[in-house]
Formats: sequence, structure tokens, C-alpha cells
Amino acid sequence: MNHKILIVDDEPANIRMLERLFRSEFDVVTAESGSDGLELLTVHDISLIVTDQRMPGMTGLEFLKKSADLRPQCVRIILTGYTDINDLVDALNSGLVYKYVTKPWVNADLLQTVKRGLSHHETIKAQHRLNIENQRLRNRISSADEMFLKLYGEMLRVKDPDSVLHAARTRDLAIEIGRALNFERTELERLAVAAYIHGIAEFQMPNGSGRTDRAITDDERRLMEEQRENGLMLISGVPELDEIATIVRYHTEHFDGSGTSYGLAGSQIPLYSRIVAVARAFSDMTLHSHSDGSSSERAAISVLKAASGTRFDPDVVNVFCGLKSVSQIRESIPAGQLVHG
Repeated sequence: MNHKILIVDDEPANIRMLERLFRSEFDVVTAESGSDGLELLTVHDISLIVTDQRMPGMTGLEFLKKSADLRPQCVRIILTGYTDINDLVDALNSGLVYKYVTKPWVNADLLQTVKRGLSHHETIKAQHRLNIENQRLRNRISSADEMFLKLYGEMLRVKDPDSVLHAARTRDLAIEIGRALNFERTELERLAVAAYIHGIAEFQMPNGSGRTDRAITDDERRLMEEQRENGLMLISGVPELDEIATIVRYHTEHFDGSGTSYGLAGSQIPLYSRIVAVARAFSDMTLHSHSDGSSSERAAISVLKAASGTRFDPDVVNVFCGLKSVSQIRESIPAGQLVHG
């Protein structure tokens, strides 16, 4: 690739000297002032700038600051006398100036500095392209995740209107527990998605067979175990949802390790999974409480406390029991604030 270099100096003799040094290997454009240099930057794809510091009207540093707005990926080298070096410290530390070269320069050394600067320019361009591609990928992933959640919600509505309500309640309760545990925004997002789609493992089960308010038969348990992995494969197929699949996979594990599918206990179970387990159980037990909601909530709290340390993480139960009522929680979190559904 034939790089283009801009030389800016108010002394014509210096311009001719630098032009002779570089023109055999690079395309060279020249300017005798900072203002002329800025005009050239608007029409030329400049890879590297070599500018003098002491120029009338606009110093080299002033020119380079403005050039950075026009060509942020351009490498900037400044020619300066020893008396000006202190003025360059901040510019060097901030990355505005790639290198400074003291006068009088040695041609071979300056040429080598320029070549290294152009290699640095290629690195900057490659990183910029990578950042653009990564952002595009993140945007595509976000769109895919959003579409998956919307599709999952619609599938729930078709299967059983109560299921989508249960998923949303579980999500909101889990978010409130996460907030009480001082989760960061990204952690809350992850927890919210996992809580909302926690029932995907039982999606092909008969309505209500996966709920925690009744015992399931051995045949149902075996079928659930088969369907769990099928559902988790669906999650894993969506970009960036591998960790979500792990949370969903282990949210049915018992805290004391009894009666579980994967043999995990205590802190071996991801914290997110332990939170979803408590939120899901409470939502199960209070889903249809209409006439006496507060009484139903108190009864559900009693069940959680009784199973604290066996089925549920006692720390998570304690945090949850310290929260306001579920009706207040539901009102405090607008639907879809953290995830769609």
C-alpha cells in the first residue's frame, strides 16, 4: 500500500528537504501553514503527518489537535527544538502526538520513525475495523436475542396465557432480588432473561406439569429431564445465551443436593439459578391469588422459609422475605424494562 504523508512547515527549504526524503517511498503532499494543512486533510486520505512546531498563526500542536478531529486514525509526528520539549509532554501522554523529533534531525532516523509510524497507522486501522465489526456483531446479537425473547413470549401465550404471566412475574421478582443484592445493570439483564425463559425446559410438557406447587410423577420427571436438554439446546443456539442456559439448567437443583438432576449443592449452584428458583416458586404459589393476595403471599413466604436450607438458598430466601409485597414489586418495575415479555 502506498501511504500518503502530509508535511507542514512554514519554511520552504525544510519542506523541500523532507519531500526529497520521503517521495521515493510515499506519496507526499505539503502545506506551509496549519490552516493550509487542515484544508488538505479534507481532500486527501492522509496516513501520517510531519509538522513543525514553531509556525506563525498556528503552532504545530494547535494544528495537530484540529487534525485529530478530521483524521483521528492519522499518525502525528512533530519536529521541535529542545526548548519546546516540555510543551509536548501532555500531547505525548494523551496520544495526540506519536513521536517528536528534535532539530536538526538525522534523515535515516526520521525515515525509520516515519516507517514505524505507518506500521502503527495500519494497526490503528485494523483495530478500528475490528471495533466496527464487533459493534455490528453486537447489534446483530442484540436483535437476535430480542427476537428470541419476543418469539418465546408469543409461544407461551399460545400454549397457556398463564405461562406468560408466570414468566413475567418470575422475571420481576428475580430482578428485585438482584437489586437487593446490588447487582450491576448487566447482571440484572442476564438474570432477567434467565428468569423469564426459565420454563423453556418444560415447554413441551402438559400445562402446569412443571409447576412447583404439586409433586410430579416419575414419568413426568423423566420426560422433563429429556425436554430440559432439548430446551437448553434452543437457548444455546442463540448468540451469547450460553450462560443463560447454565442458569436455567441448574435453577431446579436443591440447595442441600437432595432430589436433584445434576448433583450440585450449595455454592456449586450458580447464584443466578438460586435466585430464579426462589422467584419461580413464589410466583407459582401466588399466581392465582386474587381475593386475598396478602394472605396468599404470607402462605408462600412460610413455604419458602420452611424449605430454606433444603430446597432453597437460605440467604436468597432471607433477602426475598425482606422485600416489599409482590404487588408492590410488580408495580415498581414497568413491564419490559429490562427484557421484553
